[in-house]
Order: sequence, then structure tokens, then C-alpha cells
Amino acid sequence: MTKILLLSDTHSHIDDTILKYVSQADEVWHAGDIGDLNVTDTIKKLKPLRAVYGNIDDAEARMEFPLHNRFSCENVSVWITHIGGYPGKYNPNIKEELAKNPPKIFICGHSHILKVMFDKKNNLLHMNPGASGKSGFHKVRTMLRFVIDDDKIKDLEIIEIGEK
Repeated sequence: MTKILLLSDTHSHIDDTILKYVSQADEVWHAGDIGDLNVTDTIKKLKPLRAVYGNIDDAEARMEFPLHNRFSCENVSVWITHIGGYPGKYNPNIKEELAKNPPKIFICGHSHILKVMFDKKNNLLHMNPGASGKSGFHKVRTMLRFVIDDDKIKDLEIIEIGEK
């Protein structure tokens, strides 16, 4: 059983509230727009981190993190990318690969809109944790946490970490 904290769009912001949830997780996944690498360096001191770079991230972040991160957690295949789109409106650059080789969980950020939905066509769970940083149009900062237990995804929670 692995407890996951999923966040995105920190835009250089890390605070004690985020770190409280980091400390409760087994792994932290970041879906891009990290901003300052101090964010990911701070998380990595506490927990294992899997991340991708986003459109605002600089060359240093792009050297450290990939555009796409495909891996398995227990018996669940995962694909994280920053700009992925949504079921029925996926990014054209990934649409074909997603249909050919779908993961069980597809994660993206970018929109600053928290959304979790099941994609029946590709038989996958789409997750976007919204934005946990303070930059952007969103009103409430959000993250997701859930558990992966063998091949099951369960105990999904929305974490609202307050207004900007």
C-alpha cells in the first residue's frame, strides 16, 4: 500500500501546509510548473518524488525532470505530463500514444482546475490536482491524495489548502 500526495502548479511556492501533507505521504508526485527547484528539493528531503517539468519551468528543471514520466506504482501504471488535456480533448501530441498504450492513471496539471474523471474510451482514471501555488487565476489552492494498494486506487481525497 502506497500513500500518494499529488500536486501541481506550485509556481515556486512551498509552505508548511503543503509540507504537512508531504510528511503524511509515502510518495509525492508533481505534475509540473514547479518554478523554483527549491520546491522539489524541499520535498525530496522528506519523501520520494516523481515529477515532470511544466511550461513555466526553466532549463535547470528540464534537465532534472522529464516532460513525460511513465512508471508503475505497485501494480498500477501511471503517466504524468504537464499539458495533457482531458478525456475527449487530449493534447494532440499524446492522444495516439494514450489510445495505443493507456496507463491506469493519467495525470496532468496546467489548467489550475482540479478535476478527476474516468475516461471510459481509454479505460483510465484522469487526474488533475489543480494548483497548490499562489500564482494563477484559481481562488483555492488544491492537491489530491490517494492510496494505491496492489492494482487498486482508493481513498481519494481533495485537499483544499486555502485561498491565495
